[in-house]
Amino acid sequence: MTVHWGILSTANINRRIIPAIRLSKRGELVAVASRDQARAETYAAQWEIPNAFGDYLSLLESDLIDAVYISLPNHMHAEWTVKSLEAGKHVLCEKPFALTIDEVDRMIATSQASGLVLSEAFMYRHHPQAKQAGEWVKEGRLGEISLVRGTFNFNIQNRKNIRLDPDMGGGSLWDIGIYPVSMAQYVMDESPEWVYGDQWIGDTGVDETFSGQMHYRGGRLAQIASSFRTPFYTIVEIMGTEGTLTINRPFIQMDKERQLIFRSSTGETQIIPVPEKELYLGEIEDMNAAILDGNPPYISLEETRNHIRSLLALYESAQRHEVVRLEK
Repeated sequence: MTVHWGILSTANINRRIIPAIRLSKRGELVAVASRDQARAETYAAQWEIPNAFGDYLSLLESDLIDAVYISLPNHMHAEWTVKSLEAGKHVLCEKPFALTIDEVDRMIATSQASGLVLSEAFMYRHHPQAKQAGEWVKEGRLGEISLVRGTFNFNIQNRKNIRLDPDMGGGSLWDIGIYPVSMAQYVMDESPEWVYGDQWIGDTGVDETFSGQMHYRGGRLAQIASSFRTPFYTIVEIMGTEGTLTINRPFIQMDKERQLIFRSSTGETQIIPVPEKELYLGEIEDMNAAILDGNPPYISLEETRNHIRSLLALYESAQRHEVVRLEK
């Protein structure tokens, strides 16, 4: 009753997922793959991973592996998710899930045909902080939700960063804007009816700053922003008729500085305690439970598909400078 994990790539994000797999009670990290054997072996030695593969297919062909975590560049997510599923491996794919709806549909269809678990890696959604915020909304403690505002910014100094490469799925909306978009969908529990986006394109050819508005049924709104051109800053505000819930560190660095703050309609302020939990552990535990117990993944593939639909509509709107409606 253990899920044996392999990791495709030696990406920097692995430094967060490796401890999470090892902290999970029913997961074991057994292999990593890189594009050459020497690099894979060096990485495996550094992180004390038992097996190293010099190409991705070799890892997928190994009987040692039950599930893979895909931390490859954005434009490779769809290709290697499909190959992993076809090789009989369950898949946890880093966000963004894919860059087109056709890719998303191919990934979902392959998962359904294989009977294997496929899930999008949105670590913050599994953390008690996000779940607590969602419970407050569902229980009606904020009243009727009218507006969600979310921002995620940080400054990229290295102009060769793959986040700035248009051929690799770069752009601030794909990389970090997707977080407030997903939070808005989580709170609203559906996709927007229409969106309007605006962007600043740098000399790299990608959106280095993006701002968007999303309109939901009943006149509910969400405003999102992302940027690679400002110091680190992130916040989410959920506003209802009975009060506002503010999350000062909604997506990363959920350390002792994080706060969940409720401000009531009468002006009272309440700091809501959040249970401690390693940020990336929840998504690993969720995958382990889906694989071993048959539980449905916490983030459904329908929700994941709607994440990508919303982002694509925002990009289309920014390019056309007009409102874009999402098809039902």
